[in-house]
Formats: sequence, structure tokens, C-alpha cells
Amino acid sequence: MQVQDELKIKLEVFEGPLDLLLYLIKKDELDIYDIPIERITNQYMEYLGLMRMLDLDIAGDFLVMAATLLMIKSRMLLPPEERPALEPEEEDPRWDLIRKLVEYKKFKDAAGTLQEMEAIQGNSFLRQSEEPAIPQSPEIELDEVTIFDLISVFNDALKKVQPEVIGEIIAEGITVADKIEMLLAVIKEKTSIPFVKLFDQAATRHEIICTFLAVLELVRLHQINARQDKTFGEIMVLRAGE
Repeated sequence: MQVQDELKIKLEVFEGPLDLLLYLIKKDELDIYDIPIERITNQYMEYLGLMRMLDLDIAGDFLVMAATLLMIKSRMLLPPEERPALEPEEEDPRWDLIRKLVEYKKFKDAAGTLQEMEAIQGNSFLRQSEEPAIPQSPEIELDEVTIFDLISVFNDALKKVQPEVIGEIIAEGITVADKIEMLLAVIKEKTSIPFVKLFDQAATRHEIICTFLAVLELVRLHQINARQDKTFGEIMVLRAGE
């Protein structure tokens, strides 16, 4: 189900298939060296299906990874004696995937460390004749929310809605543009609100999808921010600048 709306949502892909796999591994606290292929493949395909439903631009790398996971999954489901033999120079695709994930994670962690060092350096000051005043309640830095964090909450909201709801035909008249106006009014009044609460009044899948796309568009336009106080913590939607 795709939302055909007068407002077409276009987002830059700032995370790729390896980011999604690492997110799923971390979310379920899995061992990166012992990934349950069937489970991780099913979850990956579920997220890919949600991205397609939302009509988001999906890079070809996501589809290549999907094909790789499905190939590994089909191979693992076969009895050992029926699995195709690998050529002498051919590497087990599971270990090839694990090696790529481990290497990517190393670079990703290193980049994160450099960003933290940059932030610390940016908040450092040379000693002056007078000590700078230290605020009594220092601002807490919040972890940035990824697109996969948002999709996870969106998926949970979809699962709570019945496939067929009375009045769905009326609700289909809601557009992304309508939801953008509603969200701007809400955030203007409350300054911040839990992301999951934005779906409380949505009666249908269509309305939930429109709400989610409205949030993505407002984030892209820098009208709102999405933050969380810890990894996989509650996501808060805040008015830009708060």
C-alpha cells in the first residue's frame, strides 16, 4: 500500500543496508559473529517492505543485500548434505557478510569517536582572566535518531491497527499535507511530544502512513527534530531550535 498524495516525499538516503543490519543486530542484542540468518533476513525484508510502502527512495544496495540474505537463508534451510558445494576459491557467503559488517562497524565506531572528540573540542575554551560561568543545569546531549528508529515505531503503530476499520473510506481523505498542518499546530502548542503519541488518534493504516510521512517531511525541512535520550529509548519530537 502506497500513499498517493499531492505531496511527494523525497529523502536523501543517509543510511544503507549495512546500517540496517547493524541496527537489527543491536536492537535484538545478537552476536555479530553468530547471526541467526533466517531471523535477520525476515526482519530485513520487513523493514524493506515498510520503506517500499512509504514510497521512499531505496538505493540499489538495499536490494542487493536483500538478494544476498535470501540466498544465504535458502542455503541454510537445506540439509547439510543437500547444500551446493562451494568452489575451492569461493568463500562461505555468511563469513563474507560478517566480515563486511565487522569492518563497517569499525569505521562507523571510529567516525562516531571522531565526532565526539570534535564536539568536546568545540566546547573547550582557553583559560581567561576570569573563569567562565558554569550553568547549574547543563544541557544533556541527546542521541540522534536514525530513519530505522522511526520506522520501528511506525511498524509498531501499523500492527496495532485492524486490517479493516469502519470509517476507513472517510479517513482516506486525509493527506500528508493535512497531517503536516496538524503536527505543526501540535508542536507549536506542546513544544515536544513522544513520537509514538502522534499515532494515537490515527484510525487507519492510511492515516498512520500520512502521519509518518509528515514527520519525515518536517524533519527534512528542519521544522522539527527527533531525539532520544539513549539508544532505543523513547523518541521525542521537538520544535526546531528547542
